[in-house]
Parts: sequence; C-alpha cells; structure tokens
Amino acid sequence: MSEMVPLQAVLSGRMPTLSVDATAAGRRGCPLSDLRERLRRAGLRPTRQRLSLGWLLFGRGDRHLTAEMLYDEAMRAKVPVSLATVYNTLHQFTEAGLLRQLALDGSKAYFDTNPSEHHHFYLEEEGAVIDMPDCGITVDSLPEAPEGMEIAGVEVIVRLRRRRPAGRRQQG
Repeated sequence: MSEMVPLQAVLSGRMPTLSVDATAAGRRGCPLSDLRERLRRAGLRPTRQRLSLGWLLFGRGDRHLTAEMLYDEAMRAKVPVSLATVYNTLHQFTEAGLLRQLALDGSKAYFDTNPSEHHHFYLEEEGAVIDMPDCGITVDSLPEAPEGMEIAGVEVIVRLRRRRPAGRRQQG
C-alpha cells in the first residue's frame, strides 16, 4: 500500500488489507482499528473527528505540521471539521502524549507526530521543520529549576537560512 487509503474508505470500514508481499517489504499501513486502539490507550475516546484527523496526522509517518496545514488537508479530504476543532484535537493529542508541540516562531505552533525526545532544524525561509539526526548533542550547565519546579525536557532547535553570496551586503 504505497498510497494512503482514501479517508472515506477508512471511516466506512472498507479498509484494504496488506498483502503478505507488502508486509514483507516493510511497508505498513495505519489500520483504523490500530488508530482506535492508540487513541483508547492514550485515554481518548475515538470519535469520528479524532479518527479522521488522526488518520491524516499519523497515516504518513513522522512529520511536522501546523493546525492550519492539518485543516487544509482535512478540507481536501472532505473531512467536515472547523479550524477550532483541529486546534482542540491537536492539543488533546499533545496532552495525551501522541504529539509533541514545538514553538518555533511566535505566530504558529508546529506539531510533531514523533513525540519522542529529539531535536530539530527550522528552515526559516520555508517555515519548515525537519528532524535533526541523532548526533549526540549535549546541553551542559542547565540552571536550577525554580522552587517547586523540575525540568521536563530540553529541546534544541537550530534555525537555518540560505547563505548569502559573499560580497553582497544586506540592504537595510
């Protein structure tokens, strides 16, 4: 199954099964029953909207997207949700540990479908996020947490932009 299954097929229960050859080749799908179980294990009721948005989120592997990007995908897939529902669902998934929220620029938050601890590159000109390869980054000399608090994690975000040609000065 190299293509995503149409969302209408998912919600109607007409899920194709993977052939033995596809499974042996290492390709996997995200069957609806697995998604339902994943939501239940996270303490979330698998409503139609959560299943629809979860299918869009997790059906393509690890990726980074904003609420607006997911809303656009939902509209193209003819999923009847509002932008507010998309925001609420993303925050519910984040609180349940299914997503990781990244604050990269002040105007929008990105959501990572890989909730494990890892670092990121942020491509400023494109507004895109990519996972940083595991290269053994260490952060030394963290400050003491304030009274009654503990450090929950440390994220490294390296901002990237294209090099400007040598000799060209930025107009200001």
